[in-house]
Amino acid sequence: MILTVTPNAAVDKTYRIEDFRLNRVNRPSSGTTVAGGKGVNLARVYRTLGGQAVVTGFLGGINGRIMTRALQAEGADDAFVHVRGESRICIAVIDPNNGSQTEVNESGPEIPPRAIRALKRRVESLLADGRFSLLTLNGSLPPAAPAELFADFIEIARRAGVRAVLDTSGDALREGAAARPWMVKPNRFELESLTGRALTSEADVLAGARTLLESGVCMVAVTLGEEGAYLITGRGAWRSRPPRIEFASAVASGDSFLAALLWAWERGGLAGDGDYGPEEEARALRLATGAGAANAAVIGAGFCSRESILAAAANSEVRSLQMPGDPG
Repeated sequence: MILTVTPNAAVDKTYRIEDFRLNRVNRPSSGTTVAGGKGVNLARVYRTLGGQAVVTGFLGGINGRIMTRALQAEGADDAFVHVRGESRICIAVIDPNNGSQTEVNESGPEIPPRAIRALKRRVESLLADGRFSLLTLNGSLPPAAPAELFADFIEIARRAGVRAVLDTSGDALREGAAARPWMVKPNRFELESLTGRALTSEADVLAGARTLLESGVCMVAVTLGEEGAYLITGRGAWRSRPPRIEFASAVASGDSFLAALLWAWERGGLAGDGDYGPEEEARALRLATGAGAANAAVIGAGFCSRESILAAAANSEVRSLQMPGDPG
């Protein structure tokens, strides 16, 4: 079972507009409105695959109430902390004719220190009951939230004996990675920011991931969008490529990838029984790659089906890699 923390949750609106143009009235041919935010999307796909997840973070205002009702309608286990500010709206405009995706994401509400303390107490209380094997820390931080917030949650998870997974960017990524979570999931650009150097080749990406492993992180997954992903652990490195799909939307594909990776990992030896090896790592990456592709084939954050995930995974390619500096 996993607990996801999304400090900057959102009402996600996705519109499909053929031949979208600036400076004119655009009318969508279809649209969806759902409870969103990276941890919410992750939990949705995790449940689709058969896992159990609880979602927490901050919700506020009218948009927060919309989110609460949407989570209830989905049957999600909601443990959000409510604040006075207004939760944000994130809008994605998909133009299938031109292959474009335009996003407008609000910043979110300012979070006062007392609400930060309340969320920390909420997470501590949830982790204390022993139900959770993983804590995931997802997305951006809202205004006024301290950059070290995710690092604080990583320490809370460590004290509870729960493994922490970090999926964020900017200062929150740097502070969080320094706290040595079990896993970090950057995209290529986020890994470049974290390592302070351009990653123009496969060897560069692997070297950047190795830097994180040497700092105390146990696993690094680097997503590359339609080009696939890398998975690097102390046991080896893997590269995946997804199957060709009819693209619909990239919203939440990274979250879907992470949900499937963690679901496969939790089912296959996360408890540390010694049975998890390179073959299981390859299968986990294959399933994660399939989930990312299946999500990109639908409009709506994390609304791909289990069947579509498994089908895309079956057609994904995974190959092992040699880490730079390892003997050939």
